[in-house]
Formats: sequence, C-alpha cells, structure tokens
Amino acid sequence: MFLNCHSFHSLRYGTLSIDDLISQALALGIKELVLTDVNTVTGVYEFKKKCEENNIRPIVGIEVRNGSKLYYITIAKEFKGLAEVNRMLTSYNCDNIELPLQPELRDNFIIYPLSNIPKNLCDNEFVGIYEDELNLLVRPELKKIISKMVILCPITFSTKKEYNLHRILRSIDNNTLLSKLSEKEVCKKIEYFRSPESILKTYANYPEIITNTQMLLSQCSFDFAFGTPRNRKHYTGTKADDLKLLTRLAYAGLERRYGRNHEQAKQRIEKELKVINELNFSGYFLITWDIIRYSNSMGFMHVGRGSGANSIVAYCLGITDICPIELDLYFERFLNLNRKSPPDFDIDWSWQERDIILDYIFNRYGKEFVAFCGTNVEFKYRSIIREVGKAFGLPKEELDELSKNPERVFRDDVVKQVQKYGKLLEKFPNQRSMHSCGIIISEEPLTNFTSLEMPPKGFPIVQWDMHVAEEIGFEKFDILSQRGLGTINDTVRLLEEKRGIKVNIKDTTISKDEEKCNEFLSQGRTIGCFYIESPAMRGLLRRLKCDNYKVLVAASSIIRPGVAQSGMMREYIFRHNNPDKFEYFHPVFEKQLGETYGIMVYQEDVIRIALHYGGVSAADGDILRRAMSGKGRSLSALQKVKDDFFASCRKQGHPEELSKEIYRQIESFAGYSFCKAHSASYAVESYQSLYLKVYYPLEFMVSAINNMGGFYRTEVYVHEAKMSGGKILNPCVNRSEYETTIYGDEIYLGLMLLEKVESKLAQLVPKERMANGDYRSMEDFIKRIPIGIETLQTLIFIGAFRFSGVPKNELLLKARVLLGDFKPAKRFQTLFEEPAKEYRFPELKRNVFEDAFDEIEILSFPVSCTPFDLLQTKYRGTVMAKELTHHHKKEVKMLAYLISRKHVPTKRGTMYFGTWTDVEGNYFDTAHFPDCLEKYPFQGGGCYLLLGIVEVDFHFPTITITKMAKMPFIADPRYSHDEEKKYEAQQRIKEDVSMTFRAPYPQENEIGLPRKKMF
Repeated sequence: MFLNCHSFHSLRYGTLSIDDLISQALALGIKELVLTDVNTVTGVYEFKKKCEENNIRPIVGIEVRNGSKLYYITIAKEFKGLAEVNRMLTSYNCDNIELPLQPELRDNFIIYPLSNIPKNLCDNEFVGIYEDELNLLVRPELKKIISKMVILCPITFSTKKEYNLHRILRSIDNNTLLSKLSEKEVCKKIEYFRSPESILKTYANYPEIITNTQMLLSQCSFDFAFGTPRNRKHYTGTKADDLKLLTRLAYAGLERRYGRNHEQAKQRIEKELKVINELNFSGYFLITWDIIRYSNSMGFMHVGRGSGANSIVAYCLGITDICPIELDLYFERFLNLNRKSPPDFDIDWSWQERDIILDYIFNRYGKEFVAFCGTNVEFKYRSIIREVGKAFGLPKEELDELSKNPERVFRDDVVKQVQKYGKLLEKFPNQRSMHSCGIIISEEPLTNFTSLEMPPKGFPIVQWDMHVAEEIGFEKFDILSQRGLGTINDTVRLLEEKRGIKVNIKDTTISKDEEKCNEFLSQGRTIGCFYIESPAMRGLLRRLKCDNYKVLVAASSIIRPGVAQSGMMREYIFRHNNPDKFEYFHPVFEKQLGETYGIMVYQEDVIRIALHYGGVSAADGDILRRAMSGKGRSLSALQKVKDDFFASCRKQGHPEELSKEIYRQIESFAGYSFCKAHSASYAVESYQSLYLKVYYPLEFMVSAINNMGGFYRTEVYVHEAKMSGGKILNPCVNRSEYETTIYGDEIYLGLMLLEKVESKLAQLVPKERMANGDYRSMEDFIKRIPIGIETLQTLIFIGAFRFSGVPKNELLLKARVLLGDFKPAKRFQTLFEEPAKEYRFPELKRNVFEDAFDEIEILSFPVSCTPFDLLQTKYRGTVMAKELTHHHKKEVKMLAYLISRKHVPTKRGTMYFGTWTDVEGNYFDTAHFPDCLEKYPFQGGGCYLLLGIVEVDFHFPTITITKMAKMPFIADPRYSHDEEKKYEAQQRIKEDVSMTFRAPYPQENEIGLPRKKMF
C-alpha cells in the first residue's frame, strides 16, 4: 500500500534513514515497499540490499518535484524504468530543461496528485488519493476517474517529534522562520506508517482503488546485480586488442626504462600482464595510460602514486615513476587473482592543470559516460545549531554563544528546543557535493544507474558516493591536484623564461644521489619542498640524518600518525642511529626487513613477512593485510585469516611463541600502515622539489609564493627567499606582475598579495603596462587604470609608485586632490578634459619605520626590515639557533619570532610544539607542556623572549620552555597621537596554527618491540 516512501535522502525533507524505514515496515508485517525519494536515487541500492536481507520486496521510483511543487511520482516497472526518469532529471539538473508536467515514461507507472491531473491519462498513469481526500470523490470530475486511482499514503516521518523535525528541515531549506513556513512546504500530518489493515479499512468503500494499487505493485520489480563490473571495459573495443596494445606499450616502456636485456623486468612484465588479462583490467590500464599520454603531450607533470606504483606495467607505461624492482614492491599489493574489483590509480596534477585533464577525460570518453562521484555532506553539530537556531528565530549573538558552548545547559526553552532538535539532525545528509577526485568512466550511459547533478564546479556528479559506486560495480579513477607540483612546474618555467635554463625535472635520477641535495635533506633545510617541509618532518629528517632516497621513503611512511602512534617511528629512529644496539629476533626479519631494521614500516612488509615467515602466497598475504586494514573487515574473516596464518607457521616448523609475537606485530600494524609505493612516490616529488630549491633557490621560492600552498603562510617563503640571497621588494606598478616575479636576485612581490586590491584590477595593471608601456607617474596610472581612492591609497602605502621619486605623503595628498569622491568609470569625462593643475605641497617628514607598519597593515608582515627591528628591546638572546646542539641539558634564553605552533594532545592535557626563527633568520623548535602553558600561554604572532632547557634528541635540538613572554613593538609612528591605534599593527602579525585531535602517542616504554633474538 505504501507507494511513496521518503528517506532522509530526500534532502531537507525526509526524517527516516533506510534502516528506519525497513525496521518500521517489518514491525507492521509489510511485505513490499516503494522508495520514492524527492528527485534522487541516492538510497535505492542500499534500500534493495536491506529490503532483501529482511524479506521485503523492494520497489523503487522517484518523486518528481519542481521546487516544493509535487508534479508526480514515478515507480519503475523494472530497473530500466529508473533510467527514463534519470535522463529527464539529468536534463533538468544539468541543462536547465524544464520538467514536463506529463512525461512520456513507458517503463514507469506515473502517479499524479489531484493538483496536477492531466486531461488524458495513459494506461500507465494513475491519480493518487490521500485518505483525507476521499471525501472529494463525490465531485463528478473525480468520480469518473476513480477507475484510474490508487492509494497514496506517503511516508515521511514516524513520530510527532520527527514531524517537527521535518518542519525544521523545510524551514532550513527555505531559509525562513518556522513561524512563517508555508503549509504547502510541509508534508501532511498523516505521513507515517500504519498497519496495512487500517489502510485497507480506510479505503474499503473504494475497492477499485485498492485493486489498482495492488495491481500496480504486482507489476513492479527491481532486479539488479551488485558487484558486476560496470567500468568502461575496453579501450580499443575488444579484450584481445586491449591486451595486444597493452603488451606492445609495456615492452616499449621496458626498453626505455631498463634497456633490452633486463631479464628480471621482462619476467615481471609477463607475470603482471597475465594477471591483468585474466582479471579483465587491460582496458583500465589503457584508459589511465591514455590520460597520461594526453598530459605528456600538453607538457604537464604528473605523479602516479598509491599502490599502482607496485606495478612494473604501470611504470613502463609512464603512469608511475617508481621502479618496483628497485624498491622490491609486490605487484600483489596492487592486483592479484583474489581481488575481483579493479584497483584505482591515484594521479596528481598541478592545481592549475587539473581542470584541463578533466576536460579531456569528459570529452574523450563522452559526457554520458563520465561523472564525478558524489558525497553526502552531513549536518555538523556547530552548523546544525546555527541552522536550527535561525529557524527558531534566535539572534546571531545567541547563536554564536550556543555554537561555542554546545554542551552548556541553557535555561531558555527555545534554546533547549534548538539543542534537542539539533542533536536529532546529527549524521543527517544535508546536501550533495562533489567527491574531491573520484571519477567514474562507465561502459553504459550513467543515467542507466543515476540522475546526474551539476554542482558549481561545472562537472556532473552521480547521486551516490564512492562506497555505493564500489558496491554496484564502479571503480573510480582518482584525478587529484596539489600545489607542490605547481611549485615544481612554475620553477622550471621561470628558469627557462628568466635565465634560459632548461631542467628536465621528469628525469627522476637527477636528484636521488645528488650530494648537495642529500646534505640539505640531512639538515632539514626543506621548507617549501613537497611533503617534507613541516616542522615534524624536518625534525625527523635531522634525527635520521637522512641523506639518501631509501631513508626518505621510510621517513615519508613513519611520519604518518598511525606509525608514529604505535611507537614504530620512535623505534625506527633508535635503530637507525644505533644499529649495533638491537638484534633481529628472527633471520627472516633481518633478510626481508633489513632496510628498515626489522621494523614493519610499510603495508608491503605485512605481505613480505606473511610470505617469507608464514609461508603463505603473496596474494594470500594481501588478503591478510586487507582483512586487518578495515577493508571488508569482520570478526569471522579476521579469525579465518589468523587461523590460516598459524596453521601455515606450524607447517614451517616455527615456535608458537614466536609466531604469536609476529602476528601481534602484524595485527597492531596492518590497520594504519602506509603503502611503500605511496611513500616512494612522495619521496620522488620531495626530491624534485629539493633539487630545485638547492640549485635554484630564488626561482623555487618565488614559485612557492605564487602557488599559495604549503605548510606555511606566504611570509615564511618570503623569508626563505631572503635567506637564499634574494632582495625582497614591495609591489611596484612598473615592475610587478600579478604574481610574484624575479629579475636577477630582485624579487618583486606580486599584486595578488595585496588583499585590498581586487583580483581583476591587480591583473589589469601589468596587462595595461605591457600593452601601452610603463606608467610615467601616478597621474598617468590613474588615467589608464579605473581605480578608486581606497585602492589607490593601498598602492601608495605599499610603495607601488616609488619609481616616481615622490614621497608617499605627497602622493596621498595628490591622490585625494585628484580623486576625492571621483568615480573610476567617469575618469575620462571629468578628470582629464583639461591639463592637471600643478600644486605645491608642504614637505612632510616620515619616520624610518612608517613603511614597515604600512607593510604589516597591508601584507601582514614587514618587508623593509625584520620584526626584530621593530621591538622596543635591543636584547637579542644569549644563544643562536645554530648553537643549540652544543647546549644539551642546559638552560638558554632566546629572543625569537614565532613561525608556527602545533597543538598536540597528551595524557596531561594540551601541549604545543613551536617553530621559530632567531635574529639571524635560522629556525629552531620548542616544546610547551600544559603546566607551562597555563602560566605562559601563546599570545598570537610576534616576537617572544624564551627561557628553557635544550634537549638534543638524535642530533635534533628542542627547547622545553619553562617561561616565555611576548615582546612589545615600538609605538606605530603613523599614530603617534592616537593611544588606541599605537599598537594595533602588532595584532596583524600572524602565526601558523595546526590542530591535531588524536589519542596521545605512547611513551617509549610502551612500544613493546623486542630488541633481542627470539629463536
């Protein structure tokens, strides 16, 4: 009887999850159910699975609405009926084609409400009658179509509280107060489950309506095979031709990568091709290769990472740049005969080039067949409070207070209601969004499975997420973007453009064994370099004295939170620095994990130990890894894996106690480990960045500034450029570009860094200069650029007209005389009809530090001097950063500028790790424990006087702070007579703050990794 059930996938309308719908239907003995969410199929696949698990016959359709107006309900006669409605909704969502009031949908039953009955009803069209509309059937125009009517008992909520929640959702959707919510926006008060018997009793006087409803349901089905591969199957058209092309490309790449006589590589290619063909994944590899081929043809740089780098075929095709033989990477980690779903390649491009790659994919493979995965963005508690509070009419001040203190008990009854209903909305889907990188390339038109939607980004999305995609047979291609590649690309381009130097950065051998790069690496001089610039990573590199590629690969893995939390990172550092102070507790660990001192650092290590110690196959070793990593994890699956492992160990003759210890390590490690190929891919890109930083530091730092990305704020990269010998200059309308640029060793900051200057205008300034020559004066600039007085003042304050030789004060007076209330659009009509008058201005003196305070106000950091120069104190500390390693266990007093701080939870409370520069510009790190922070907290960006004890941990000094105080700047000379504004500028000095919310790491004595033999 229930032809029209809504779940909470009817966004901001339904209040029931799929589980709720099914459990309530079960309780009433309902044997068939129709899910018809509003304009979406998001829940239909979960609905089918769970209905069948509970012996309920699933039927699906879509409730079609235009805004709040119900047009009709479609119910698919069979699965292909959904495709008809999907195509119609896709046209509406993506192409702005109006929804028809009477659609032609042959494979659907269509149920119209009384408000939208067409003149003529086709065989598959009916009119739905609510129980509170039965009294209307005495009307002649309705009486004559009773033979075309069905029962309409929608399901939207289950309790009075949920009805109120539905009303709140409708208020949120309409951005209106509950008190002003229109009745037409809200469902009927009878839209909840009742027993089928009571429904039949209500309609007993109209047996024809009951018969029609039962007949309609009996003719519908939802047959769908989960897990059937639905990705595009072939690249060439047939499986045989795909294998032929893949083989030819792989062997061509083999010769390019390894030469003609590399037998080991040849054997591995043959082995991989056999598995790829057997699992029908040749097309998947070729499509990925095709995307890379296009990228290369455009001169783009990419990074293929993730487990795909375990494949030598991927390496030979140029998808990845990691040699799996060099790093002993198992293909089975990526693909094996036990894996029935395609693996996914993770491929990064520069953030500037990714959209071009996406355009190619959509055009090459057809917009009917390509879309992004969707994601359901859930209501989050803080935003819920704001949304629900607005619906109840709470003022902004109360919402701010409530959001900051969500657990506080408020006396106000309205606030209590907001909190009560807010909690009900947690985990509810709120809106659909785009997966950050996952793309589906389908064999059939995607509208066979889903409607498509068009988010603001401009690429269509499916209506379900990656987990549903995998369940129904789709595997995504991960097309990612990052700013690290942008920095590398821009550096290479800048070198060729400014200095005529061509660097083949794609040649990954140029930096791996480069002595000077390794020296920088071991010293942690890596700011600006992808993945290895954070304080934690630079500290790890110094502790390891990391000076080669393989140690960097390991460092890229052990820095991950899971490995660090297990204590494996600490143990690795100890063994790396003390190779003679531990024993391998079994020869297999020495032979197979000697590179990492017997410690499992990578996911592949689980396979390696299972293979060489346990005697299982590499494919079964991957099953062990997957079972423990949460992929399809279940207690029964884990128990079987465990039983198989111990049985195999007994066959090998290993002592039970030793096997238990090894399994304990695998078990504690496998769930959070990092893929070695992933680490290796990161390490290659890190080295590429480092190579450019070492040999072309100014161009590299300019590119880092322009890519606006990385661990630190722009100021830090500007500081790095300065430390590398660059002369940093403020934006100039005659020398600067939109982005920061370089002439020899002079670095002109880009106009894009001026927050108060609109992007369009910042781009116009160099464009107009290129077209019509340099600006001769500020007056000439005003004539050529449509600019208002406020923006012009910003350019004057930052020194953008210093080429004219006219002092800032005089320029400001001139600007105000020339522009006043002048509107930029009318500049040609008024300002320059007559020659500008010459004015004699009084001579105004400027304090030497006024420029620095202008810079802080506009850029958030000084350029013309250092922050130390602006301090009231002349004291500069007793010790410099470069001397700290000589002061182990000694107290030091330092004056330092705050770069960043990281919040870290401990068992005693919150602590922070700080990163600073001393007056010489060198970096050092501090630790601030909870008891110290209570007395001496951070007070924002700026300079501090620090007192603490130096702890040198494996070559890396950290100061444990006992006292600190923020040092005041001199009074701002621009406001010498304004007591309130004298010290305002100092508040604009920034710091980088990163927050970590995790369980505290264990102490050293909690690691529990044996350092003695156990055999």
